[in-house]
Amino acid sequence: MRTIGMGAPVHDGPLTGLRVIDASTILAGPLCCQILGDYGADVIKVEHPVAGDSMRGHGHAKDGVPLWWKEISRNKRTLGLKLSTPEGADLLRRLAATADVLVENFRPGTLERWGIGPDTLLEINPALVVVRISGFGQRGPYAHRPGFGTLAEAMSGFAHLTGDENGPPTLPAFGLADSICGIAASSATMVALWARQQNGGKGQVVDLSLLEPIMMAVGPGPTVYDQLGIIGHRHGNRSTNNSPRNTYRTRDGSWVAISTSAQSIAERVLRLVGHPEVIDEPWFASGRQRAEHADLLDSYVGGWIAERTRDEVMRAFDEAGAAVAPVYDARDIVTDDHVRAAEMVVDVPDPDFGQILMHNVLWRMSETPGRIRFTGRALGADTDDLLVNELGCTPDTVADLRDREIVA
Repeated sequence: MRTIGMGAPVHDGPLTGLRVIDASTILAGPLCCQILGDYGADVIKVEHPVAGDSMRGHGHAKDGVPLWWKEISRNKRTLGLKLSTPEGADLLRRLAATADVLVENFRPGTLERWGIGPDTLLEINPALVVVRISGFGQRGPYAHRPGFGTLAEAMSGFAHLTGDENGPPTLPAFGLADSICGIAASSATMVALWARQQNGGKGQVVDLSLLEPIMMAVGPGPTVYDQLGIIGHRHGNRSTNNSPRNTYRTRDGSWVAISTSAQSIAERVLRLVGHPEVIDEPWFASGRQRAEHADLLDSYVGGWIAERTRDEVMRAFDEAGAAVAPVYDARDIVTDDHVRAAEMVVDVPDPDFGQILMHNVLWRMSETPGRIRFTGRALGADTDDLLVNELGCTPDTVADLRDREIVA
């Protein structure tokens, strides 16, 4: 894998010159800002000067150093700042005057209570884009409820549709709603910046909930219910849209996944597993009708796969031009030839570990590629640089604020 580091050619990306304040925590806001930083934005991570961002305590650690933090806060300068104090709020206002974007995910009304709500910030800097991420949005009867990804995964319809048919609703083992929202937030930020460019430099407020992006990802359930009165249900790894579509166990104990969204692929799969006769059945002509015969199709496909190793299955499907993928764990991902060749994960220099493997920037751009300039830093590593060199605070003032735990 190619190593990305400080010695690489400087191609910081298309957002070079953009300043973003990351005043968010767990997980959507930080991911949004990570993406912006990956493509060149100068991201300033604002976190509590004593407790730090709660993300520092999430996931595994090595020698007391949090590993997830290394990725989610890469390309971000860090500033410990207690926003609930008058001095901390004043410093944020001064910092916001220099910024293009501020991303926050406090409960609605919190920033206003501290005197740093969007109205105040936009009065100071009319060009600012304020991205507000919350559980349920800034208005409506649930707006002031505490919101987390788990709640969005439950209310979006995702959990209702996930799991075995006779089992309980199932939640993901990772931050799915937060991650979808974080990616959506990066898109929303760029839309708002484009609008600023078109309307004479006027900023605006973006209101984004954790609930809506994953609700959209779950699919057209509300439309189907509205028009047909149909409510979807759990059906394990099967699909109501096509079959065969499932996970199947191989002879050597591995698992593979198959999709037959395209009719031609479905036909290739059934020929491969030795049952071309079903292709001529009238019901085989559409994915929805094939899904109604999933028991039969799964028995054909699953029986064939169970007699072969994963490598044999993969090779046969590839030769037949049929769609299949192995079910990977983390070890499989980092040793996969395609993942390595496409640089989906890369080694990055790190002051604590020498180098650390992490996800690469999210998409490739031919002319303005982003890069990972540095990994997540220690709490307050850039406080003096930001406050003294950029905002003009005196070293004595910063020392006093540090003594009073207003900055770190």
